[in-house]
Amino acid sequence: MLKKIIIIGGGAGGLELATRLGNRLGRKGRAEITLVDRNHSHLWKPLLHEVATGSLDEGVDAISYLAHAHNHHFHFQLGTLSDIDRERKTCRLDEIRDSAGELLVPVRYLDYDILVVALGSVSNDFGTPGVKEHCIFLDNPAQAQHFHNKMLNRFLRFSSQSSVNERVNIAIVGGGATGVELSAELHNAVQELHGYGFEKIDNQALNVTLIEAGERILPALPTRISSAAHQELTKMGVRVLTGTTITRAEPDGLTTKDGERIPAELMVWAAGIKAPDFMRDIAGLETNRANQLAVKATLQTTRDPFIFAIGDCASCPQENGRPVPPRAQAAHQMATLAYGNILAILQTKPLKRYVYRDHGSLVSLSRFSTVGSLMGNLMRGSMMIEGRIARAVYISLYRMHQIALHGMVKTGLMMLVGRINRVIRPHLKLH
Repeated sequence: MLKKIIIIGGGAGGLELATRLGNRLGRKGRAEITLVDRNHSHLWKPLLHEVATGSLDEGVDAISYLAHAHNHHFHFQLGTLSDIDRERKTCRLDEIRDSAGELLVPVRYLDYDILVVALGSVSNDFGTPGVKEHCIFLDNPAQAQHFHNKMLNRFLRFSSQSSVNERVNIAIVGGGATGVELSAELHNAVQELHGYGFEKIDNQALNVTLIEAGERILPALPTRISSAAHQELTKMGVRVLTGTTITRAEPDGLTTKDGERIPAELMVWAAGIKAPDFMRDIAGLETNRANQLAVKATLQTTRDPFIFAIGDCASCPQENGRPVPPRAQAAHQMATLAYGNILAILQTKPLKRYVYRDHGSLVSLSRFSTVGSLMGNLMRGSMMIEGRIARAVYISLYRMHQIALHGMVKTGLMMLVGRINRVIRPHLKLH
């Protein structure tokens, strides 16, 4: 009987896994692979800060799930997971309605033999009052585009109405990679907009405040990399506040634990992650405080060997007892191991254990600089790199993701098209 494999979530790990299983099993009719996602297209999540500022056009770089499924021999269903029935081996997808509330697709139940949950993560506001109402999250392309529209509107208003002493105030909460990279991209966007006719907009008119509750930004990276990024941001004019906790968000700014008021017309919350709230104790599976599914070293959930979890929604312990960090490279590695272990189940072979390999981390400060470390735990210590070499390596991480999805030849053609677009298209999306 044909085995049914369902993958919930088309992020970096989920889409790579569906692609590989489709090419291996779907092509030969050995299994029926179905990918489920609530969006029509895929965009690599580390690029969302570039969509937010307009330096990347989502319409050009996004991948259609339907087209990709057709090309790689798996099925795609648009939908949102709401429940799992482990006894019947079914997963429930919510109904789909249009913007006017008209029913488009009723509730569906999909049967599975093997289920892979790859839902990724969403921002964690830690219950801070006012954050949901007044801050923008960057969890998906729609939110990034929402920020982009508000940013352009704010700059347009500033250019037409500003006084000499007025500035555009933008606050970013969270000194991780997203917050740091967004801070730098905003200064790049301002310089581009100035060249396109927003004459009053320049770096002097932009007031970006980056707020981190910990002792330093980029806390997951070595101290020297954090310090280098801090210095670069300061040179650009970004105000970096560390050891600062936000207690409330309001329409016109943020309030810190010490009572300081940080004025802002645009506020981004990138201070932490969690799995979606509906994942908490779903189907009786073991979850942690961040709603992540607890998995064994084989990436099977602790209470059901036929349900896997990969990427940010999985809580996978390392040998040192710490959980695997929520990074794109971890999702890529998990997808590779899950692929091998699913084949092992079908072939009744022993499963392998997942061991996280830290290949280092890189943070792009737009066109200004790139800093990071390479090799991670593959050698004693790590090697710090910056400048053009670091920028080239940073871009290569995205190319590796594209190669996993499209292969070498098609990725090469996409790179060529990208170079042509940089010549014929504006450097910044202006709509």
